[in-house]
Amino acid sequence: MTERALVIVPTYNELSNLRQIVPQILAQDERIEILVVDDHSPDGTGELADELAKDDPKIHVIHREGKQGLGTAYIAGFRWALDRDYEYIFEMDADYSHDPKHLPEFLEAAQDADLVLGSRYLDGRVTVVNWPMTRLILSYVANIYARLVTGNKLCDATGGYKCFHKRVLEAIELESVRSNGYSFQIEMSFRAKRKGFRITEIPIVFVDRTDGDSKMSGAIVREAIWMVWRLRLQAIFRRL
Repeated sequence: MTERALVIVPTYNELSNLRQIVPQILAQDERIEILVVDDHSPDGTGELADELAKDDPKIHVIHREGKQGLGTAYIAGFRWALDRDYEYIFEMDADYSHDPKHLPEFLEAAQDADLVLGSRYLDGRVTVVNWPMTRLILSYVANIYARLVTGNKLCDATGGYKCFHKRVLEAIELESVRSNGYSFQIEMSFRAKRKGFRITEIPIVFVDRTDGDSKMSGAIVREAIWMVWRLRLQAIFRRL
């Protein structure tokens, strides 16, 4: 039986990007399918996803009632994937910041690791295109901060381009994951490491979106600042 892969793509107002990126994702490997998790986008992204799904059995859609956040979108997608026995489960942005051409590299690396992370800062190299310097510094410093507090020695703990083996998601208590912004990425990797899974990073080129609006906000930054300490304390008291 062929091991299937599912790319989970959360969307909110990604109409212009979704039409283009879906066929590019599917073209990377015959095992790949797509799950769009749409948070009731007012621009019609969810309706477009339904149209695409009608014409291709490899495209699936979850509609949610409103904008509920990145973390809960992925948790919904993870549960959907586990219920249907996909072996490889990806996180991927819809805005072209994550190039679909990297997908085969993830699948290759997943043969020797349980969780594969796409890194923008591997071995001291910065592979980010079109970000303003303030955003780049914030991201780079956030990764240093996460490493120092959690002790999880990843070059890019905040990156959102990932491939999980299903066994990782089966082992993590998804209902106990509390992060919902970009700190969700830190928490999922931290939990995987605590469970003893093998994590590897591969280099990717991250290109800032050229269409649509960034979802970054002050609330997301504040969540990340305190969340890493919560993870550290939970680990100390063996509650994680």
